Amino acid sequence: MASTKDDLSVVFEDNHLIIVNKQSGDIVQGDKTGDTPLSEIVKAYIKDKYDKPGNVFLGVVHRLDRPTTGIVVFAKTSKSLERFNKMLRDKKVDKTYWAVVKNRPHKDEDTLTGFLRKNPKNNKSTSHSSEIEGSKKATLHYKLLKSLNNYHLLEIDLETGRHHQIRCQLAAIGCPIKGDLKYGFDRSNKDASIHLHARKIEFIHPVTKENITITAPLPNDPIWNACE
Repeated sequence: MASTKDDLSVVFEDNHLIIVNKQSGDIVQGDKTGDTPLSEIVKAYIKDKYDKPGNVFLGVVHRLDRPTTGIVVFAKTSKSLERFNKMLRDKKVDKTYWAVVKNRPHKDEDTLTGFLRKNPKNNKSTSHSSEIEGSKKATLHYKLLKSLNNYHLLEIDLETGRHHQIRCQLAAIGCPIKGDLKYGFDRSNKDASIHLHARKIEFIHPVTKENITITAPLPNDPIWNACE
C-alpha cells in the first residue's frame, strides 16, 4: 500500500535532508502510470508541516524500485542536493540492503561481479559473465544472515548502482527474491511487493558534517518479522 502525507514514515529530517522509509507501491519519481510519486507526497508533507507558502523545493537523490521498500533520501535545499549527488558519485555513501531469497546461495558470503544490460522494452536487466555491448559492470557483496523454514535472509552491500542490480545478480546465482516474478520467483506477494528492503544508510552529512547512520524498520509481515 502506497504512502500518503498523513502516514509518511520519516526516519530522519533536518533543514537540509529528509529520509523516508518507502512502502511498497510508492514510485519515487513520476512515470508513465501517472500515479502520485513519493517526491510529491514528501513535498505535501513539508508544506503542511511547516505551513509553507508557494512551492516546496525537493531534490530526488536516488531511487528505489516500486515494489522495494526502505530508505529513500531527498534533499530540501539545492546545496544539499548538489553535495549529496557528489558524495554518491564519489562512493562516500554506504547503503545496505536486506533480501529474502528462495534458495540458499552456495557460499554464505561472496562478491558477485557481472555485466548488466538493461532492456528498456521489458524494463529488465540481464547479467553476463563478460562485457557485451551496452552492458555495465556491476559488483555487490552479500552474506547470509539467517535461514528461515523456506527462505534465506541475505545482507547486500552495493559497490555499483545498476538498474535492478540486486534483483538481477541474485537471480543469476539461483536466488530470486521472494515475490519477484520478473526475476524468476514462482509467485507474487499479495501486495505486489518484493522482499527487498533498503535497510541502512551511512554517510557524513553534506552540510553539518555529522556522521549519520539510519536504519529503516522492516515492513510488517510474517516473513520480515521472522528476520528480526
